[in-house]
Amino acid sequence: MRPFTSHTGQVVPLDRTDVDTDQIIPKQFLKRIERTGYGQFLFYDWRRQEDGSLDPEFCLNREEFQEGSILVAGKNFGCGSSREHAPWALMDYGFRVIISSSFADIFKSNCYENGLLPLELSERGTARLLTLAEKSCTVTVDLVAQQVMDGQGWREEFQIDPYVRNSLIKGLDRITHTLSLEEHIGSYENERDSRS
Repeated sequence: MRPFTSHTGQVVPLDRTDVDTDQIIPKQFLKRIERTGYGQFLFYDWRRQEDGSLDPEFCLNREEFQEGSILVAGKNFGCGSSREHAPWALMDYGFRVIISSSFADIFKSNCYENGLLPLELSERGTARLLTLAEKSCTVTVDLVAQQVMDGQGWREEFQIDPYVRNSLIKGLDRITHTLSLEEHIGSYENERDSRS
């Protein structure tokens, strides 16, 4: 997992609430066994018109958002099924941070396990970013300081579980975190064996 300390990027506005995982990555694209290659299918149905052509009005199709790496959306982002493919698709497309006022718990956990930061801001802060992003907006997300700022004087602090924060900063998923404790586990096992 890539360590995450801070990230500066263009904000892409997705002004929709209750975005579920089937909208993020539709079920017909879940046949792959790799974690890569899903970005091209991100928001597949929303990106297209009825005739299959790209909808020029959808945020990911707009020229001004092609370099975006921070997605801001309405509340309850990632609801629906627990598919881990949703954060894979967002990351494969190029997003490092998803900002919303609330996330579905399983989606949020899946993001943490893959190095994607689901950042919960106040509804006011999220609404501000949605508005600013329409006119082009770059923000910095500092996980170490637990702040998001726009370079124009606005900043908002955010809360995150200390264990999750530490894991993201160090780039540790559950497996690598366990492996980082190998020496302690070995000592425990040796001590336990000597008492048997």
